[in-house]
Amino acid sequence: MTSTDKPTTDAGGPWGHDGHESAGHTGLAGPSAAGSPAGPDGAEARPGQDGPGGDHDVKAVTEAALFDAFGGVRGMVETVLPGLLFVTIYTINKDLHASALAALAVSLLLVVVRLIRRDTVKHAFSGVFGVGFGVVFAMMTGDAKDFYLPGMLYTLGLGLAYIITTLAGAPLIGLMLGPVFKENLSWRTRNPGRKKAYAKASYAWGFILLGKCAILFPLYWWADTTQLGWVLVALKIPPFLLAVYLTWVFLAKAPPPIDVFAEMEEAERAEKAAKAERAERERQANA
Repeated sequence: MTSTDKPTTDAGGPWGHDGHESAGHTGLAGPSAAGSPAGPDGAEARPGQDGPGGDHDVKAVTEAALFDAFGGVRGMVETVLPGLLFVTIYTINKDLHASALAALAVSLLLVVVRLIRRDTVKHAFSGVFGVGFGVVFAMMTGDAKDFYLPGMLYTLGLGLAYIITTLAGAPLIGLMLGPVFKENLSWRTRNPGRKKAYAKASYAWGFILLGKCAILFPLYWWADTTQLGWVLVALKIPPFLLAVYLTWVFLAKAPPPIDVFAEMEEAERAEKAAKAERAERERQANA
């Protein structure tokens, strides 16, 4: 097993709050898809995927993993709410301070709710940081539109990161979802069909985010705060859902992941069995 195959326990996703696509859920108990025969795309042959329903199971596991990794319905609500509250209050009274503080307060409240429920808080914390940066920018410049600027810049950087990492041979989606699927980086060298799917998904994310930026940045310069805010809220979920859907399509058609966790466990069992066998032979030889 190469060093890139060694399992980790953390995975991220481009899912944040108020336009700040950021680290997603971590420590997810990813799907175990350890077994699959070699597919037409060159995945390493592995036992256990034969039989009826195998392809359907892989698609179902992929759908569930993506849904969890990118936050699900609750994550989407938490992403929209602070920005929606900001633009609503600002549309009504044009009060930058009240709008910004309300958005920050609801972000903090979402963290508290998750802490009380003992849920994963990384989505909520990323929202607090994102909204916090927006509040700082807006307060420093006195321009309410600057509340959205940090998130827009982050979206631009993330879109470029998807494209650049894919061109470099390490698609960002694969780096983020590898631990979720318990395959880590095994797809880079041992599962070319899956690497190709990750590349397609990363390109999809990159071009969708860059397309979103192509709409928002001209509005930042030419539109007023309320126009920019409502357009940004409207563009919050649909591009994200499109990117997640395309990711699911690409991965559902790809070879199943190689479960490097199961491989390590099997290697440890084999090593223990070999040690026990050697000990037994030594005992018999000394008897």
